[in-house]
Amino acid sequence: MTQEITESFIRDLPKTDLHVHLDGSIRINTLIELARDYSVELPSYTEEGLRELVFKDRYENLVEYLAGFAYTGAVLQSEVALERCAYEFGVDNYSEGVRYFEVRFAPQQHIHEYLNCLTVLRAVDRGLKRARDEFNKRPEVISGAEPHYEYGIIVCAMRMFNEHFSEYYRNLIRVHQHAPIKEIFGLASLELARASVSARNEYGIPIVGFDLAGAEAGYPPDDHIAAYSYVHKNFMKKTVHAGEAYGPESIFQAITDLHADRIGHGTHLLDPNEIRDPEIKDREAYVQQLSEYIADRRITLEVCLTSNIQTTPHIKSLQDHPFATFRKHRLSTTLCTDNRTVSNTTMTHELLMACEELGLTRSDLKSTIVYGFKRSFMPGTYLEKRKYVREIINYYEKIECDYYGENGRSSTL
Repeated sequence: MTQEITESFIRDLPKTDLHVHLDGSIRINTLIELARDYSVELPSYTEEGLRELVFKDRYENLVEYLAGFAYTGAVLQSEVALERCAYEFGVDNYSEGVRYFEVRFAPQQHIHEYLNCLTVLRAVDRGLKRARDEFNKRPEVISGAEPHYEYGIIVCAMRMFNEHFSEYYRNLIRVHQHAPIKEIFGLASLELARASVSARNEYGIPIVGFDLAGAEAGYPPDDHIAAYSYVHKNFMKKTVHAGEAYGPESIFQAITDLHADRIGHGTHLLDPNEIRDPEIKDREAYVQQLSEYIADRRITLEVCLTSNIQTTPHIKSLQDHPFATFRKHRLSTTLCTDNRTVSNTTMTHELLMACEELGLTRSDLKSTIVYGFKRSFMPGTYLEKRKYVREIINYYEKIECDYYGENGRSSTL
């Protein structure tokens, strides 16, 4: 049998996606339907037109990349729309072999007169649960021949916002009109932290993590220390978008001020030239010490290859991306999509690119995928998670045997 890593092989493998935004992953046909239902004006009402004008393979800059969220966010303003898009998101993931994902979104972007934080979270959870239950009723899963399908929800606080982001933020700014805007950012994230812990503890919604997203430059994480302290004290896992649009010191702040268990992107971790803090004199030493700390603590980097190429000007191809260097430094990494629609990608595509263009071997591929399961914030007990990871590894090796024969298993971790 061929030893080539093929697209079909990767598609059949059990995979994770730990960094993926719901509002960046709506089916385009669904966006068009919802836009018509809710009178949201789009630049085109065909998939081809939106692919040409909004959801491209390449973008000029981050501003152009983010433009699509204005349309997806505008249609996700009802329970029906949230539940439908969450359900379709779940179906799209398990259809390409993703067996566990942690979908993230900012509930406060969807709060208005008729929706509060809990109803938003419940609507998304209903859609995800319906997709999960449909998959887990398959005979192969019930018999134990295939591992079951699970998910978690990560809630996103925003580093910054203004009155145009949502009705919720507009009202918050108006009520606190005499407060410094940075304090209002912190108030919003603390309220979201409290709502998230309540939704998890009192209503059983599988909220597994808390995230900080949005513009990095000029909006440091210390505005959100109270929120992260709250979730930290309530045993909720934490991730932070950091090192995507700012330097290594942003990652340092995420792990020290916000107790981050994982880092979203972390693209500039090893680049001393991206350090902007004038008080850091020895940049090479700073980067080395920071990366050593992250490696030793096994703080996982949620790497999004396609998205980084599309939004980081100096990363013009995969050869410019630091993922291969992360691997050489033995950092804990896992590959993710970031936004399935906005980046026009899938987990199968991200992994195939890494194999074809960055030279990942089958052993590298296996460790990257399995690390996704091991470093996930999976709901349930630690022992349940260990058991599930073992089932995933067994199933992974079965797929390897199907493709490469009985002696075709790659090395285990």
